Amino acid sequence: MLNADKIRKDFPILSQNVNGKPLVYLDSAATSQKPAVVIGELSRYYSKDNANIHRGVHTLAERATALFEGVREKTAKFISASSPKEIVFTQGTTEAINLVAYSWGKANLTSKDTVLLTIMEHHSNLVPWQLLSKELGFKLEFIMVTEDGYLENPEETIRKVKPKLLAFVHVSNVLGTINPVKKLSKVAHKVGATVLIDGAQAVSHTSVNVQSLGADFYAFSAHKMLGPTGVGVLYGRRDLLESMPPFMGGGEMIREVSLDKSTYKDSPHKFEAGTPNIGGVAGFGAALDYISGVGMDGIKTHTEELTAYALDSLSKIDGLRIYGPRNPEDHGPVIAFTVEGIHPHDLATVLDGEGIAIRSGNHCTMPLHKHFDLVATARASFALYNTKEEVDKLAEAVLEAKKVLGA
Repeated sequence: MLNADKIRKDFPILSQNVNGKPLVYLDSAATSQKPAVVIGELSRYYSKDNANIHRGVHTLAERATALFEGVREKTAKFISASSPKEIVFTQGTTEAINLVAYSWGKANLTSKDTVLLTIMEHHSNLVPWQLLSKELGFKLEFIMVTEDGYLENPEETIRKVKPKLLAFVHVSNVLGTINPVKKLSKVAHKVGATVLIDGAQAVSHTSVNVQSLGADFYAFSAHKMLGPTGVGVLYGRRDLLESMPPFMGGGEMIREVSLDKSTYKDSPHKFEAGTPNIGGVAGFGAALDYISGVGMDGIKTHTEELTAYALDSLSKIDGLRIYGPRNPEDHGPVIAFTVEGIHPHDLATVLDGEGIAIRSGNHCTMPLHKHFDLVATARASFALYNTKEEVDKLAEAVLEAKKVLGA
């Protein structure tokens, strides 16, 4: 069983006081904190192995290359990809989705096609398709969301629309909804659709097997799973990646260049133009090792218990409304809520005075908030280092905020 009190000692940032109170960090959906081993690996890399990769034959270059490609292998194993060649390193989930849009999308979508999304998508899985739709003329359709946070008739919508691409979030960053990825992927493939999954809120809390899920593309970010910022991953089926044109042009991704034409390396390297965030990838490798050492089963059980406890605790507060499924089994470790008579920004400010860090705003999901007739919500999100005592502090602070703000 996971020992959160012991794990907290691995995270230097959690030992500090904020505004004179012990820090209660409940914003891991935005970015997770980093264990000392990740911070140490960043320092070690820049102190010992710093060099550019794939291009040099000197010792440092060879060490850096081996490290970088070793993390690619770790990543493939972590999500059960069939080959490291199916792993493309990007700057984050946003770039990974844009890569699919402007490489696969431009090569495969026409004005006769439809891309099917959901209204719970993060802007990163909406705006790229809006931009490309204006350029290519294809149609955008959306799966709606029920009042309690579930996708509304998704299988029926897929069969009706018959999209060329189905792109949707694995776990909603607002509602916490855990979508039935395997089931929806199966239906999509039956109508001939390619499937892109935004896994940014899933990979740090549950075991992901991209092959079992039926993902053609799966995107996620290192910084939401204890790793550094500026590193992301795009998993793509190898046959798809090989058929796609490069996303950007430059050094590293080429095989041969003349003044009038160029040829490109095989995937994944043809999608990694320029010098990547090598140090960040090294840190990401340390994060993967840390998560594997703790054990994903233990992390999943711990965050599920925290979420259930928080749903129960917060639901007892008068005037507080939780958005998303009330069944903890369907709800990832993200809880968005409002308190009657209090703007979420004011609530977050009062909580910050108590050392409690939550998110407030639309969380890059403006269409979803409009669907619920909301301008903003408050959001608490949990990770392996959070405790039930911190959930208690959150509930107590919300009650205190109601008194302070006269709600």
